[in-house]
Amino acid sequence: MLLKNVHVDNHEEVVDVRILNGKFSEIKANLAPHDGEEVIDGKENLLLPPFVDSHVHLDATLTAGQPEWNETGTLFDGIRIWSERKQDLTKEDVKSRAKKTLLNMVGHGIQHVRSHVDVTDPHLIAARALLELREELKDQIDLQLVAFPQEGILSYPHGRELMEQAVKEGLDVVGGIPHFEFTTEYGWQSVHFLMALADKYDRLVDVHCDEIDDPASRNLEVLATEAYERGMKDRVTASHTTAMGSYNDAYTYKLFRLLKMSDINFVSNPLVNVHLGGRFDTYPKRRGVTRIKELTAAGINVSFGEDDIQDPWNPLGDGNMLDAVTMGVYIAHLMGYHQLQDAFNYVTYNGAKTLHISDNYGIEVGKPANCILLNAHDFYNALNKHVEVLYNIRHGKVLAETKPAETKVNIKQN
Repeated sequence: MLLKNVHVDNHEEVVDVRILNGKFSEIKANLAPHDGEEVIDGKENLLLPPFVDSHVHLDATLTAGQPEWNETGTLFDGIRIWSERKQDLTKEDVKSRAKKTLLNMVGHGIQHVRSHVDVTDPHLIAARALLELREELKDQIDLQLVAFPQEGILSYPHGRELMEQAVKEGLDVVGGIPHFEFTTEYGWQSVHFLMALADKYDRLVDVHCDEIDDPASRNLEVLATEAYERGMKDRVTASHTTAMGSYNDAYTYKLFRLLKMSDINFVSNPLVNVHLGGRFDTYPKRRGVTRIKELTAAGINVSFGEDDIQDPWNPLGDGNMLDAVTMGVYIAHLMGYHQLQDAFNYVTYNGAKTLHISDNYGIEVGKPANCILLNAHDFYNALNKHVEVLYNIRHGKVLAETKPAETKVNIKQN
């Protein structure tokens, strides 16, 4: 396959990209087609590596309104409603909804997904369902699964045992939710437990950390210290960290020293964080988001996730990472022209670093030929117009193709 006339990674120069045996083999201008070679004219559009959704909950996807709608819009009502819906889970139910969402994601250019899956269930129904789906869809999408204790580790009956069992059965990442544990001390203990568990089984870590508008919620410093002292560093990710938006600047200044030493990753979920955050404020009303701009400026890795797709925490969502980027640049004040041009990194290369897949990710000679062609010449226009992903290519084969919509305006111009 030969992709002609494309802007790779938002660079100004136009080049051609050849794919051979499922890998990128040549990247340069004016490559001549081989006999019988499939040629796609990129028309000077943008070629990126596939989108990465760093944080989503596929076990809960497409359950909005079941058994009731979350009318308050709070995180806590979402947890309450999900705990009720969870009683009716079956393997078939989980797989059907998750597969529908994943295939829609593929249409939007996603090939790499990290999904948290609730393991506060004595039967681990959702975990076992998504383990099966991970295997069934491995040729189409890379799915990482996080053992996520939605109702707590120490605060849920046999929480520790369920976490370890889920990891033993094949989940890739160890999660946590320290801010939702019964007590502050339970929260700290849960972080110590989950880090030891990940260390024992050589797993990555991704913790729902301080997802609350409470400046006293400081589990992040515990997680970062564990990552630093255990040498696990960038194998560890802190998701949400929305309390950081409420921390005072003096404490945050001290905290950033530790964060840089720890080398941990951050995931922000701008759509859902903004929606759930500030719900207990009158005015001034907090923005419910972590310090994306400041973390980025400090050289700390930040990627974006969609978090929830039509479930008890978010009634909307379509699996399109451009939605998350749009909200992210607005809410984080990343609206300078060059900031907008660079924002694709939050859902591509930064996401790959979070998922620990950078060695096999990116448009470089010798790497797997996974890429997407967007219907715009650069990312500024792609984001502004929310353009289609014209081609989603995996290992040199077209995984999904989208025809651009055509609009005819019947108004005469003078």
